[in-house]
Amino acid sequence: MKLLLDFLPILLFFGTFRYAEAHKAWAAAFASQHLGFMVAGGLVGPDEAPVLLATVVVILATLAQVTWLKVAGRKIDLMLWVSLALVVVLGGLTVWFHSETFIKWKPSVLYWAMGTALWVSQAVFGKNLLRTLLGQQMQLPPAIWHRLNFAWIAFFAAMGLLNLWVAYSFSTSTWVNFKLFGGIGLMLAFTVAQGVYLSRYLKDDSAQEPG
Repeated sequence: MKLLLDFLPILLFFGTFRYAEAHKAWAAAFASQHLGFMVAGGLVGPDEAPVLLATVVVILATLAQVTWLKVAGRKIDLMLWVSLALVVVLGGLTVWFHSETFIKWKPSVLYWAMGTALWVSQAVFGKNLLRTLLGQQMQLPPAIWHRLNFAWIAFFAAMGLLNLWVAYSFSTSTWVNFKLFGGIGLMLAFTVAQGVYLSRYLKDDSAQEPG
């Protein structure tokens, strides 16, 4: 359930973009009629309508996500607050200026924010955030926690650069595909690779049980 909630804004962004891209004339008319007050000039063209509608949907979805967690009394992670701020600010600029450039920067800024948080916590405060979050689930040597922290910092830095490369080297449609399939796929692949690497250091609890 949590995994679906985390990825729901991305899925809605992808679905809205694909539908609007297949119905550009309708998307432009709908966006101009209902979102004209949010757009400089008041009119939305057919080529820019898909990403503008998808951006509005992802803003609303992220707001709904945070609101639901708040009402349910659940903890809202710091990165979700950061993601909300980025999608509102950069998404708002995308809608107002008719430019997908701003929303395309959002994943990169979020990746770099997460990597920076891991680095600052370790370098400045001497606190390994991954160990704080996962220390109760995994017992690892301090050196391995340090390597794990650095690996995620490097991964987030690389993902931020990769997102911008795709955004500026290919069409918006290709970038939307990468945002869903490429971004999530690489994250899952990296997580699995981390699990394989860490498996040699994890204790086998079953071997310690009597009998």
